[in-house]
Amino acid sequence: MKHYGWQDFLLDFLKLLGVIAAASGIGILFFRIGLSDANIVMVFLLGVLVAAIWTNGWFYSIMASFFSVVIFNFLFTEPRFTLFAYDADYPVTFLVMMISGMLTGSLARGIKLQARQAAYKAYRSSVLLETSKLLQTAADESEILQHTARQLFRLLERPVFFLNREGERLVPVYIYPPEENDLLLYASRQELEVAAWASAHNQHAGASTPQFSNAQNLYLSVHGKSGVLAVAGFAAKDYPKLEHFDKNLMLTILDECGLALEKERLVREKQQAELAVQKESLRANLLRSVSHDLRTPLTSILGNLDILMENEQLLDAAKRQEVYAEIYDDSIWLLNLVENLLSVTRLENGTMQLKLEPELIDDVFHDAMSHFDRRAKRHQIRMELPDDLLMAKMDGRLILQVIVNLVNNAVKYTPDNSHIVLSAKKRPDRKIEVSVTDDGPGIPQSAKDHLFTMFYTANTRRSDGRRGMGLGLFLCKSIVTAHDGALWLTDNTPHGCIFSFTLPAVEVTGDDL
Repeated sequence: MKHYGWQDFLLDFLKLLGVIAAASGIGILFFRIGLSDANIVMVFLLGVLVAAIWTNGWFYSIMASFFSVVIFNFLFTEPRFTLFAYDADYPVTFLVMMISGMLTGSLARGIKLQARQAAYKAYRSSVLLETSKLLQTAADESEILQHTARQLFRLLERPVFFLNREGERLVPVYIYPPEENDLLLYASRQELEVAAWASAHNQHAGASTPQFSNAQNLYLSVHGKSGVLAVAGFAAKDYPKLEHFDKNLMLTILDECGLALEKERLVREKQQAELAVQKESLRANLLRSVSHDLRTPLTSILGNLDILMENEQLLDAAKRQEVYAEIYDDSIWLLNLVENLLSVTRLENGTMQLKLEPELIDDVFHDAMSHFDRRAKRHQIRMELPDDLLMAKMDGRLILQVIVNLVNNAVKYTPDNSHIVLSAKKRPDRKIEVSVTDDGPGIPQSAKDHLFTMFYTANTRRSDGRRGMGLGLFLCKSIVTAHDGALWLTDNTPHGCIFSFTLPAVEVTGDDL
């Protein structure tokens, strides 16, 4: 509630004088046109009613009644302009007028006070309801404390701050309004000790309480079912004592804050537990896939090496080259597998850092051509670039890995002499669209919905019969998504696939050349 000072007293007194002066002026007007004293008395009673509504406090209603009787006697009774009255009825008139004015003013003040209290209660109820809605939609712990501090400040009209409990320590986390930071949080070490006591004992402490009553602030614990979660501090020095109704609302808001904090922490712990389960599942899947899928190429490499070591002199040059080629293919497959595993692990752990720089698409394409699978020579691969100066913002190393994976997929799943086209074009939405098109057998409709899922492999038969781990397309999608792009699959008419992805375009000006 607002403190009532001398300035407010003088302002209300001037309002009172203004109302009495207006009533006196109207009374003189009525007197001159010959209206009866009863009409003039009604004007003064109306003035008392206006003064009671317009001012604050019962004192002004009494003064308005007193001034009305005195001025009526002075201006309108015989002898005029004196405080005497010849007519024996006037004392009764004055008494009735005085009592009527006081009763009228008292009733008007009571109605005004009730209306004010009803409005204030409605305001406080709206603050409470709004607080509940804000806490339900808060995104995290910090936002919960921010909403609570603002709403408590609106309710109590005094600075509010929070100290978060981290183990046995209290850490200042939020204050409202922000300009009160130095005054409240770091005023003295003793203040933080009072807050620590309130946290440890889950009780009120500080100003207006039996514990540490000399403190500058009032401290209340914010708790949930699991215990104290934080401590709320309220400025008490130079502020009026809190009313009982305000205290109850304050405790209600703090209880809701405690429930919201506990719910948020439970959700966060659940998410961390789910993340741990996902990581453990990823680790188990990786180990299972590695143990299964590495066995075949390693066995093949060992078998071919054994043949070379035991029977090299018995093999002709063509047969030796065939064995060397198989060893090389298996080694490259293992190398690509390890690269994909490392990249997926970094993505899942959040340790992959993008180094975004403008890159010419033509340079990236030519670099990728030298990294394709050896069997790419059995296919007809070409580039289509309508503009050699197409430039996109990217991490060149990662996008190179995406292009190589997509082209190698096309090489593996299409028969020899198939056509593979690596193209790029600029779109109207300031994106560069890169596409890898083949005319192979295509991908079944049943596999398209799961194609970019980790560890998923379609039943499409590969040209070499080797089963993949299902990491390549998942990795490509993750890298493209990290570049704020999209990766998708469409059918190539009459047969085949088109894998396309987007990157942010970079405008090339004359100064860049």
